[in-house]
Amino acid sequence: MKNFITTDNWTRSDLQEILDYAKYLKKERFQDTLKNKSVALLFFNPSMRTRTSFEIGIQELGGYAVVLHPGKDAWPIEFEMNTCMDGDSEEHIIEVAKVLSEYCDLIAVRSFPKFNDINEDIADNVIKSFAKFASVPVINMETITHPCQELAHILSLQEEIGDLDGKNYLLTWTYHPKPLNTAVANSSLLIASKFGMNVKLLCPTDDYILHESFTSKAQENCSNNNSSFEITHNIEDGYSNADIVYAKSWGAINYFNDAKNEKILRDNFKHFIVDEEKMALTNDARFSHCLPLRRNIKASDGVMDSDYCIAVQEAANRLHVQKSLLTTLLKDK
Repeated sequence: MKNFITTDNWTRSDLQEILDYAKYLKKERFQDTLKNKSVALLFFNPSMRTRTSFEIGIQELGGYAVVLHPGKDAWPIEFEMNTCMDGDSEEHIIEVAKVLSEYCDLIAVRSFPKFNDINEDIADNVIKSFAKFASVPVINMETITHPCQELAHILSLQEEIGDLDGKNYLLTWTYHPKPLNTAVANSSLLIASKFGMNVKLLCPTDDYILHESFTSKAQENCSNNNSSFEITHNIEDGYSNADIVYAKSWGAINYFNDAKNEKILRDNFKHFIVDEEKMALTNDARFSHCLPLRRNIKASDGVMDSDYCIAVQEAANRLHVQKSLLTTLLKDK
C-alpha cells in the first residue's frame, strides 16, 4: 500500500505516469475506476479548489466522497500519544484512522501548519498519524507541503512548454497582508528540482528563506539532474531569463510567535509584487500561482489577465491529476 504524503517519496517516472494518465482523463473524464468505492475527505482548514476538485473527481470516477470537518461536524481528534484526554478532543487518531479505514477505501487530509513551532510543523504529525494507523492509502490535501498542487503545476507547464529539463524556474516571494504558510512554496522547490529545472528562489531577506529541509532537498535534486539551485534577494537577478515564474506569499520562519514584528518587516517589501515590468525581464516566461490570489497585492491585473498567466489552467488541472492519483493509489492497493 502506498500513500501520497509528499512527492519526495515518489520517483519522477512514477509521477510522470500519474501526469500521463491525467492527460488521458482530460479527454475521457468519466471512468468507473472508483465504482463502489468511497473516499473520506477530512478538512481541518478551509478549502475551495481542493474540496471541489476532489468531490467532483471522485464522482466522475464513480465513487462517493464523505466530507468531514473535525471539531465541527465530526468529533475533535487527539493526536498526542500516551496522553490523558481530559481536554476538548473526544476521540483519538488511532480509532479515527482505523474506523475510517473500515468504511472507506482512501483517506485524504487537509491540515495546515500552526506557525507555533517550526519543528512541529516540519514533523507533519497530523497526516503522518493518519498514515501510521490507517490501513488504506492516505492523501495529502495540503499540510506542510501541497503535493496535489505540484502535480497540477507540472502538468500545466508540460502542456505549455513541453520538456522541462534545463528550463529556468523562478519561485518568487510576494507580499501579502498576513503571514501565510509555506506549503506551496516548499512544494514548488521539491517538484521543480525533481523535474530537471534550474531553480531559483527569490525572497526579500534571509528571514524568508524556506526551511533547510526543503532547500537542501532542492539542491540535492538539482545536483542529481545536473541543474542548478540558488537563492537570491535581487529582483532583477531573479527574473532575468526565467522561463517560468511561480509566485507565493509566506511568513518569515524566524518570526514564529512574533507576528507584530514580522508584519513590520514584511511591510517593507510590497514592491515584490509580480508586475509587467518584472515579467519583461524574463524569457517570455509563463506565470502561475496556486490561487487564491489578491490582485494588485501579489500580482498586477496586467499579469493576471495576460496570455502568459496559466493560474486558472493550473487550478483546472487539479481535477485531472487528482483523479489520476486516486486511480493509481487504488490500483497499487
